[in-house]
Amino acid sequence: MVRKKWEETVNIQKQQAMRNVLYALTPLVLASVYLFGWRFVAVYIVVGATGLVCEWFMAKRYDLKVTESLFVSCSLFALSLPPGFPLWMAALGMAFGIVFGKMVFGGFGKNVFNPAITARAFVYISFGVPMTARFIPPVTSAGNWFPGGFGTWLSPLDSISAATPLVAKNASLLNLFLGNVSGSFGETSALLIILGGAFIIWKKAASWRIVAGSISSFLVFQSILWLAGVEAAVNPLYALLSGSFLLAAFFMITDPVSSSQSTNEGRWIYGIMFGTLTVLIRVFANWAEGVTFAILLANMFGPLFDHLLKTAKANRKKRAELGKGGAA
Repeated sequence: MVRKKWEETVNIQKQQAMRNVLYALTPLVLASVYLFGWRFVAVYIVVGATGLVCEWFMAKRYDLKVTESLFVSCSLFALSLPPGFPLWMAALGMAFGIVFGKMVFGGFGKNVFNPAITARAFVYISFGVPMTARFIPPVTSAGNWFPGGFGTWLSPLDSISAATPLVAKNASLLNLFLGNVSGSFGETSALLIILGGAFIIWKKAASWRIVAGSISSFLVFQSILWLAGVEAAVNPLYALLSGSFLLAAFFMITDPVSSSQSTNEGRWIYGIMFGTLTVLIRVFANWAEGVTFAILLANMFGPLFDHLLKTAKANRKKRAELGKGGAA
């Protein structure tokens, strides 16, 4: 009853697909507390409250409803932040992502860019130093498997600061897979990301073609550069399991609004473009983590892919009909 009254007061539009994504992210949210401490809850609340206020204010002016996709954007943005990131910076980033990444385009269904990645790009460029700080999971630093982060406010700061745990070349693949490495809140556990991603694909809240295109192209190009001896190219499995690529491949690049969704061919091309750009930016650019800018670039070209493919399909159909008419 209380929840229903609150939804009516805020005027929230229900979206089952977005709710399924939130279900899939729940294990990552709990793991973020376990791995890094209760401070994640503070970040999550601040980011969620800021996003809700911004979208409610803008939606009211546009005579729209607040959509449940907002909570997905807030969750993904919070999970992409390093544990010690200042709360006011997190709030500012989320406000920018919702207002300039979503609502200025007319709200849900009209935005070109993913709001969560827009927010991350803003803070990544504006606050580079706080975004590169990395904190050691309590289960790793002290062998404290229980209660882990549930017994602390914030895990200790790592002596190394870098954009992603990609620098942790000495970390075992098992630790990278489970999440026992320094990194952002929700990007370290490949296991939970894959399980959550499989869930939203099963529920058809994400396109498996985009995911498959992203991961396959990433592994192919990373392997080519690594085997060719390019200095900055690391082992493909380390590259896949570290950083934010998997989180982006399952939960961000598959956003139903900002991704290519009209044709199956467009989904494949869109995913392949994202995976390829991520490798190229990571290896050849000054940005150690290429996911953010790869998504923004893919978002720009997604609608173009759909338009060109739909036009080509319509032209082929028209020529086929003309051919049949001429034969008759």
